[in-house]
Amino acid sequence: MVCTKLTSKGQVTIPKSVRERLGLRAGDEIEFVEDEAGFRVQKRVATSPFAKYRGYLRDLAGRNPDELVEEMRGHSSPIT
Repeated sequence: MVCTKLTSKGQVTIPKSVRERLGLRAGDEIEFVEDEAGFRVQKRVATSPFAKYRGYLRDLAGRNPDELVEEMRGHSSPIT
C-alpha cells in the first residue's frame, strides 16, 4: 500500500511508483470514480474527436473517388 498526505489546499502528491504504474505524466487528467467499495483513481483517457465518425463512410468503400465527387456536385458524368 502506498500513502500520501493531503495539503491544506486539498492537494496530494501522487507517489512516483503509482504514477509509473498508471502511466501518468505532467498534464494528464485523472478521475475519481465512486463505486460500492469507495473511490478509485484512474487515468482519464480522452476519446478521439473522430471516434464517432469511424465507419461512417463504410458503404462507400471501393467506389471511385472522382465519381463520388461528381455525384455530390450533381454531375452525371465526369468533366474532361
